[in-house]
Amino acid sequence: EGSCGEGGMVSVASICGVLRELAPLELAESWDNVGLLLGDESSEITRLMTCLTLTESVAEEAVNSGAGLVVTHHPLFFRPVKRVTMADGEGRTVLRLLRAGIAVYSAHTAWDSAATGINQQLAELLGLGGIRVLREPPGGSGLAGGCGRYGQLQAPLGVLEFGRRAARLLGIAGIQIVSGCGDVQRVAVACGAAAEYMRDAQRAGCDTLITGEARFHAALEAESLGMNLLVVGNYASERRGMEQMAAQLCQRLVGVECFASGRERDPLVLEIAEGGVQ
Repeated sequence: EGSCGEGGMVSVASICGVLRELAPLELAESWDNVGLLLGDESSEITRLMTCLTLTESVAEEAVNSGAGLVVTHHPLFFRPVKRVTMADGEGRTVLRLLRAGIAVYSAHTAWDSAATGINQQLAELLGLGGIRVLREPPGGSGLAGGCGRYGQLQAPLGVLEFGRRAARLLGIAGIQIVSGCGDVQRVAVACGAAAEYMRDAQRAGCDTLITGEARFHAALEAESLGMNLLVVGNYASERRGMEQMAAQLCQRLVGVECFASGRERDPLVLEIAEGGVQ
């Protein structure tokens, strides 16, 4: 959590403008739901909270903390909405936020692909050099940024050693690994559920793809292509990026206190069976 200095209240519209500078919405995938999703652009706020997913618990935190705007990575209303009632979690979340006058914004895949966004941050965190865009942005818009990243390690590492290093840097207990070729030197990064970038990674000459989620058949594909696949979990691949968004907003918004949710947790917990793995 961090204060962004003294000053008066700032309008939601002004903050949306800053968010669009950080993560131009033209970078978002065509299927995505980005921008201001809930609230009044003319309202003015002094506190802003970022999160990965707007759950009921996170919405309660936003209300209790006095946030006027929540910037969530995963959008509300991702599928068409026919009713908003207390009968389901999303409905309860939306109604609670509406009653409290809290606006909601999502940049989602635009922030994944932004010049200083999540994939760029992950590539830098992993120590990759010569970082480049893995796939050009939708429509080849010419904006800075693009889908995924790839780059080089200074020296090759064994896949297990690299996996342990990645887990340590991400602050997680373990990583799922497909050892398709053993050594790691040229690495592609694609946050979230992005095993679809495996062919892009191969075309870029990468031996390894790191992503948040992957299906069983993606693991088999990695084996058949002779590539390493490291699956770190959706939360681990993206939550740090929302903490960094709060920090970047702090640098740009005078008079607004910007902070990441302190209540949000990864719903998937790694447990080791007694006696170890058989």
